[in-house]
Amino acid sequence: MKKKEKNGIMKVIAAFKEIASNLEFNIENTPVKPIKRLLRLFNGVEDMRVTARITYPLGELLLIAFLAILAGADTFVSIEVYCKPRAKLLRRFTKFNGLIPSHDTFRRVFSLLDPEALQKVIVAYLLDNVKIMRRSFGIDEDGLRHLCVDGKTANGTGRLIGTDREIPKIHTLHVYDNTNGICLVSKAVGEKTNEIPVAQEILKSMDLRDTIVTFDALNTQKATIAVIVEQKGHYLGGLKGNHPDFLEEVKSYFTSDRVSKIKQSKSNYLSYTENAHNCIERRSYWLSKNVDWLVFLKDWPNLRALIRYEKKSENTVTGKVTSETFYYISSLTDINSCADVIRGHWSVENLLHWHLDATLNEDNCQVVDRKAFQNMSLMRKLALSLFKLASPILKYSVNITRQFAGWATDDFLKILCAFDDDTIKDAMQGVDPQYGRKSRLQIPLDEEFVY
Repeated sequence: MKKKEKNGIMKVIAAFKEIASNLEFNIENTPVKPIKRLLRLFNGVEDMRVTARITYPLGELLLIAFLAILAGADTFVSIEVYCKPRAKLLRRFTKFNGLIPSHDTFRRVFSLLDPEALQKVIVAYLLDNVKIMRRSFGIDEDGLRHLCVDGKTANGTGRLIGTDREIPKIHTLHVYDNTNGICLVSKAVGEKTNEIPVAQEILKSMDLRDTIVTFDALNTQKATIAVIVEQKGHYLGGLKGNHPDFLEEVKSYFTSDRVSKIKQSKSNYLSYTENAHNCIERRSYWLSKNVDWLVFLKDWPNLRALIRYEKKSENTVTGKVTSETFYYISSLTDINSCADVIRGHWSVENLLHWHLDATLNEDNCQVVDRKAFQNMSLMRKLALSLFKLASPILKYSVNITRQFAGWATDDFLKILCAFDDDTIKDAMQGVDPQYGRKSRLQIPLDEEFVY
């Protein structure tokens, strides 16, 4: 029997924000248990240094570098400077006894470290947090997971510091888990290739069951879609000029008469209006399951639907009206799911790329070494994920949450208690987040750090 297609997209982070916004956290003491969990994972990263010359254990060095980045450090010098007045805090988690590594030590370690190994432990830590969050707050796991594939260029990496010499900018392909708010994969794109083969390589290694993968027109490729289907996943991709004949074929199908008939049917039409940033936006979606007539159908595995998306915006200040129309192909046939992921795909830009540059200043990063840059970027993404999780607890924006972490690192670390299973289980006694009942959660002091 054919398995029934799952409808609906899981929105774990959205559910968590709603629950957290209706709870008042009273966290009194800086925890060590969640930090110990992160330290154990950092200790599992392979150390590429010569054993006889190691002064600082890798796990501890990575931990204090992360705490510095969490507080706003964006260079190796600033990491060292941050650590000096924080020796008392760091001694809770390390054996350094006030001996802070130099900026050259941090630079050397980040240049030697394998980014894939660091990424593995960071993703494991964040997924563990999400698992605890789901279990503790009773968040429903039904529906499809949404992954977004998109690339980002680090504009500040296009020159050698102190010279006028231009070098290729670092371009990174990301797979962003929009369901859980986590960047699962950050893969550097080589200078002699592009995103397309890198995306295919990444997706081949992933379990995509009960998952919808979205991508822009660049990655709307037959081979990429074949990989997703082979991995048991669903897909939705944009059509643009890189497939001109296919695009024209889909455009010609959505005549005014057909658009009107789909709208009247209601089951394959969706429209809603939003007000934001001095704009009134109307978003409309038309879906057709009639794909058998497509000349290119056989070339696109599991293609089951065509989507027309129209966005009309009116500026309430100037009165200017703009209209854009986009076309997509998908293996999903549910209009609500398709509309969710079309809109949700922009989260990779708005919730990852924009924050990396605007909130964490990545575009101005002056780290020249390619591998060191990748590892610093991974630490920033870990920090960003924690900022987004802490934001609804603190009732601040993500940017103010980042500033808070810099001004009061000790207090920010208390928020990590919210991702300690036993602590939250005790704190949630008698609380029913489904109805938004307000409650002050008492977070007890964790045990002292013991080696």
